[in-house]
Amino acid sequence: MNYKLSPSDLTFLYEGCRYCFYLKARHQIFQPSIPIPAIFSKISSLLENYYNGKRTEQLHKDLPPGTIIYGEEFVESQPIHFSGHKDTCFIKGRFDIVIKFDDGTYGVIDFKTSNPEGEHSILYSRQLHAYAYALENPAHGAIKLSPVSMLGLLYFYPTKVSQQSRDWLSFDSEIYLVEIKKDYHQFLIFIKEVLSLLESPDYPDSAQDCIWCNYKSKIEKLDHFKKE
Repeated sequence: MNYKLSPSDLTFLYEGCRYCFYLKARHQIFQPSIPIPAIFSKISSLLENYYNGKRTEQLHKDLPPGTIIYGEEFVESQPIHFSGHKDTCFIKGRFDIVIKFDDGTYGVIDFKTSNPEGEHSILYSRQLHAYAYALENPAHGAIKLSPVSMLGLLYFYPTKVSQQSRDWLSFDSEIYLVEIKKDYHQFLIFIKEVLSLLESPDYPDSAQDCIWCNYKSKIEKLDHFKKE
């Protein structure tokens, strides 16, 4: 098997419920989808369109000099092989933006419309590493950008409202840059752990607080009582 790993699934789905992650990655059984509120998709689209082609000096003062050249593009990696494993895996997903720095290297940046939180940044690190790895080790025909010298999260956090007229309201936001240290060694140790989970014929335990697993369990109990 060559398992497809979504960068976003390596964050909250894997940590949230490994049983649900296993079902999706190994058997293509998805959790019921919860639509993202349209306002967040709209904000993300506006940010990406606004910054596309602009210099990093206009985005954040702590970014190295460069130009934003890609927005919302799909990436796919070559199969990832590990010694002692018969199966492989590959990464496929879509990043927010990529910056081409003036020194010829690249930066992978994700936009977040929220308050920066340290624990979430650690989880998002996996997602950013997955994008970078796929860009530097692409499948045939996929985008190749190398070397990737920077991974980061840009948080847009609303702090103030201003109204210039009766039909025009503006939100002012602070912009926080959280740089993620690039560490493929630790990332590949994590991917090897994920592959070991997927290779096992035994289902992992579901998380106690997984709303979907708890819902499924209640339905099964109800069916059992009906049969009795």
